[in-house]
Amino acid sequence: MPSYQDEFAKTFEEMSQIVMSHATAEIELGIKLTQKLGAARSFPDVVSAYQEWLSDAINARSEDALQFMTNSQKFITASTRLFSNGQSRPGMSST
Repeated sequence: MPSYQDEFAKTFEEMSQIVMSHATAEIELGIKLTQKLGAARSFPDVVSAYQEWLSDAINARSEDALQFMTNSQKFITASTRLFSNGQSRPGMSST
C-alpha cells in the first residue's frame, strides 16, 4: 500500500510532466506560426497564419485552465492527506 508521501510525490511528478508537455506544445505552436509566416506570400496569408495561431493558442489556454483546475484539486487532496496523516499519529502533539 503506497504511503501518503508516495502519493504526494507521484501527484507532484505528474503535474511536472504535464507542465513540461504544455511548454513543448507552446514551442511547437510558435514554430508552426514562424513557418507559416515564412511561407506567406501576401498580407491575407499573414492574417490567416495569425488567425490560426490565435485560435490554437486560445484552445490551448482553455485546455490548460481545465488541466490546472484538475491538478490543483489532486495536489490539494494529496497535500491534505499527507499533512493530516502526520497530525493524527499517536503520541504526536498538534501544538
